[in-house]
Amino acid sequence: MLTIGKLAALAKTSTDTLRYYERERLIEPADRTESGYRLYDKDSARRIHFIKQAQHCGFTLTEIRDLLVLRNRDAACCGDVRKRAIEKKLQIEHKIKAMKSMSKALDRLIADCANEAHPVEECTIIAALEQAVGRVH
Repeated sequence: MLTIGKLAALAKTSTDTLRYYERERLIEPADRTESGYRLYDKDSARRIHFIKQAQHCGFTLTEIRDLLVLRNRDAACCGDVRKRAIEKKLQIEHKIKAMKSMSKALDRLIADCANEAHPVEECTIIAALEQAVGRVH
């Protein structure tokens, strides 16, 4: 059994992160000492590694919790996990497309702002953003 400090060191994370994961129901101590200290088993380290890898792939903690539940469901199959991975990839691709669009819009604003010495009242970027706000409302 591992204390929270030893588990944090083993998982290369902080004890605060582990406490947060516990509050989010992603991990739970296997036991507690008589004085109430959390004790974790070796499976907890594997689970934390899984969480970190899933985060690295873009999954939110809620989605990771769902994956962990799915992992322990007898009726679940690889196709269930694959479906979630495909959904996540599509979400990421949508975000990339949106960010590229934002980047191009900023490129246009930056290109239009040729005179850096103008006072801010004459800034073409500010003017363009103010016009954009006016069109939204």
